[in-house]
Amino acid sequence: MLIRDIKNCDYFKALDNTILCELLHPKKENEDLNINYSIAHAILKAGESSLPHRLKTSIEIYYILEGTGIMHIDDESEKVQPGQVIYIPANSKQYIENIGHNELKFLAMVYPTWQEEDEELV
Repeated sequence: MLIRDIKNCDYFKALDNTILCELLHPKKENEDLNINYSIAHAILKAGESSLPHRLKTSIEIYYILEGTGIMHIDDESEKVQPGQVIYIPANSKQYIENIGHNELKFLAMVYPTWQEEDEELV
């Protein structure tokens, strides 16, 4: 049985400026997982935004857990809040900004799994 606890997760600053921890990445596990996606927990402090970036070949899904923000995908922008899911097509310019007074927290799911060489700042 594989269980990950966010309390034991190692956070780091990602290329796009979010504070991130990889909760589940099948290529980084000791077990053979039959999945082709990865899941990370992301945090943006109040008043901050991620840097504009794109995943060249992977789609990404954000699930907003806490806080409010504005999601930017290509030429579209929308306010986002807890309980909402955002679909980000592959090769789309994207960034999210925290417009609230508290941390913006969300899950980022990438399919196929996130790979460093697939992400670029734009």
